[in-house]
Amino acid sequence: MNDLEFNYETKRSHPDIRELTLKNGIGYPSDSELLMLMLGSGTKSMPINELAKKIITVMNSSNQDNLIQNLKDLKGMGISKTLAVAAALELGRRKNAYLKAVINHPSDIIPYIQHYAMESKEHFICASLNGAHEILKIRVISVGTIDKTLIHPREIFSDPISEHASAVICSHNHPFGPCIPSKADLESTKTIKNAAAILGIAFLDHIILTKSDYFSFLEHEML
Repeated sequence: MNDLEFNYETKRSHPDIRELTLKNGIGYPSDSELLMLMLGSGTKSMPINELAKKIITVMNSSNQDNLIQNLKDLKGMGISKTLAVAAALELGRRKNAYLKAVINHPSDIIPYIQHYAMESKEHFICASLNGAHEILKIRVISVGTIDKTLIHPREIFSDPISEHASAVICSHNHPFGPCIPSKADLESTKTIKNAAAILGIAFLDHIILTKSDYFSFLEHEML
């Protein structure tokens, strides 16, 4: 019964942090405030703000092997809360596994973008890299229909410019059909290449993804 929860919220911090996060974005809250947003409530003997601080301590002193057990041992944590925190940490780890990964060959980036091949709609992706060809960010530029997506160079390059990126790699998935460039793919690649040249950002590759294969413009000497 020690995991019995009630809808406890501190009147000042919890509603305020929700409102501030909606206003300022998910990067605004502190680590403990992110946990408060995620868990929503504490227990009668463990208010959510105190529980969040204890979770941070456990997170900082645990590794992947003992994290779940250490979280479960906390007063106020049960199976549901423990797995929610552990799952969030693992998802974050997976989503950011590409950070600082060095791309020397088109195939090097495939493990970090291959999951987009499973999408039923076409996703256009842009990876920004620094001068050492380390990945700075991978982001979705646009999502289209089942067979095409509309893009504009300003949407591709606005963030890489603000990040002082030295290069970009573009990619999109083909939900259906062969893993070869269409006429629209050829035209968009030419447009991106021209824009990159004007901006002084290296356009390293345009990669088409399917569930079983990929097509690299660079590998096929089409850049």
